[in-house]
Amino acid sequence: MTEIIALLLEYNALATDHAEAAALVFLRVGAVMATLPAFGEATLPARLRLVLALMFSAAIFPAVQPALADVPLEQGFAAEVVIGLALGLFVRLFILCLLTAGSIAANATSLAQLFPSGAEAQPAIAKLLVVAGLALAVNMGLHLRVVEYLVLSYDILPAGLWPSAALMAEMGIAQTGRAFALAFMISMPFVIASLIYNVALGVINRAMPQLMVTFVGAPALSLGGLVLLALVAPLALAVWVHTLNGFLASPTAALP
Repeated sequence: MTEIIALLLEYNALATDHAEAAALVFLRVGAVMATLPAFGEATLPARLRLVLALMFSAAIFPAVQPALADVPLEQGFAAEVVIGLALGLFVRLFILCLLTAGSIAANATSLAQLFPSGAEAQPAIAKLLVVAGLALAVNMGLHLRVVEYLVLSYDILPAGLWPSAALMAEMGIAQTGRAFALAFMISMPFVIASLIYNVALGVINRAMPQLMVTFVGAPALSLGGLVLLALVAPLALAVWVHTLNGFLASPTAALP
């Protein structure tokens, strides 16, 4: 019995020594989870998101604990929350990428109003790309990539220090540009198909003015958009997941 009490006292002292470091890790991870895709979605129950935050904190704590040994909790409280929110928003931009690509594709193929979805009136194509992209990313080990990303973040943004405004601006601009470039690349087949359709429709209208080409061509455009979506979506989502994993493995790779 005495040995058990001594062991518990030893564990208690060990826990006391690392309590502040663990709290700092949880502050950063909890802030990341507030905006992280898949694991931080608002549709998930709050208790589940809390459990996920605790699990991610426990996973990265052994790797980052030496860097937190001399950082007092009161000094790093606000800084860790700000850093965590920024890290989560950088990843969240990949969801904006899919939403933008889906909106462009839906407007190009006249499907934006045909299949409205959700309270925010996002096109169904955008919702489909987001759900499929998240499912694919999780299936390909998104949780492992997130752990690597969180561990790497302590080398880029040290604990207890306010992030450099210049570094945050560079990372934000680079990531925003990357997200919009990827969105335009994913939606480009739909834009090209829409351009070809409209040019062909104009030629037919000039050749046969009496034919109501709009009533004939509109269903063909919508059907063609759905077929093109089935053909393009797998490759586009594969490129999207590859880009997402590349960013999580090296967040500063796109910086000048």
